[in-house]
Amino acid sequence: MGLFDKLRNELIDIIEWLDDDKHTLVWRFPRYQNEIKNGAQLIVRPGQVALFVLGGQMADVFQPGHHTLKTENLPILSTIAGWKYGFNSPFKAECYFVNTTQITDLKWGTTNPVMLRDPEFGPIRLRAFGTYALKAVDPRALVKELVGTDSRFEADEVSELLRSLIITSLSELLGKQQIAALDLAANYRTMSETLRKEVQERIDDEYGLSIPQLNIVNVSFPEEVEKALDVRTSMGVVGDLNKFQQFQTGQAIREAASNPGGGGAAEGLGMGLGFGMANQMLRNQAGAGAGGSPVLAPPPLPGAQPWHVALNGAAQGPFLPAQLQQAIAAGQVTRETLVWTAGMAEWQPAGQVPALAGSFVAPPPMPAAK
Repeated sequence: MGLFDKLRNELIDIIEWLDDDKHTLVWRFPRYQNEIKNGAQLIVRPGQVALFVLGGQMADVFQPGHHTLKTENLPILSTIAGWKYGFNSPFKAECYFVNTTQITDLKWGTTNPVMLRDPEFGPIRLRAFGTYALKAVDPRALVKELVGTDSRFEADEVSELLRSLIITSLSELLGKQQIAALDLAANYRTMSETLRKEVQERIDDEYGLSIPQLNIVNVSFPEEVEKALDVRTSMGVVGDLNKFQQFQTGQAIREAASNPGGGGAAEGLGMGLGFGMANQMLRNQAGAGAGGSPVLAPPPLPGAQPWHVALNGAAQGPFLPAQLQQAIAAGQVTRETLVWTAGMAEWQPAGQVPALAGSFVAPPPMPAAK
């Protein structure tokens, strides 16, 4: 290699950056020991800005375009280097390319829960996460405050700082706006824009960065609070619990009646549910009086003395005689079922109680047809 070729290889005549990584914010042109040739070509593509630094001092900034480096378009660099009458020899300077396009797929989230004093639930812990976009708007401030001497500066290197600013601003925002926890979802859009402005004020002048977009995707409650809300929602959907219980009881009786082969367990279930519904109906008949105050049920009519029935070792009732006869006819009360009513010394099988024994007598067979 001749001397001329050696010198030519040490001179840089084209300066450009072909970026294939969308997360790179700043990239320094690898000059190493080479010198920039007088009249070198600088190619700045759309979405880029080129910044020259000499001796640690910020010099000239070039916008997108094709530039020929000379004294006329390097006024600051010429002053720093002392080129009073222009330069005719190669020079050394660092060239930083700054990515000015939006980096849109960045995410943020709360590492620890954020405390909120909710008007309905009291103190409550919330977690939140979302997305944001980042853009470089001031190359000088960005290189000076964050990049330093790094040859490559990625968005991930500043994401931790931005996440902490977002979470701090979110905590302050929740405290100021006093939005109920159940109403947060309806205010995501308004809160997102307010949060974006709060974060932007903290980084605009200092770091040369902009937050064009910031979105709150979700705010979640602790698991135990979510379970309590599910129960509360279910109760709200059910509405009148007494009517719902009656409906459920009726459904269970119908299912038990449609399954005659269910055996003793099914019969016991049907009897218990039937008695439970009848008991509930008696309580409803003794409902609330005027002004919501409870009133006592009237005493039974003569000859309509209520009965109590033993089911699985537990007393059920009271039931009117007509209700008890219906249970006997349905086979839910048998001869062996223990019953009791006022005036009896102890519980007795229904078939041994004179007032009920006739209910278990089978009718005689039909006479043969002539």
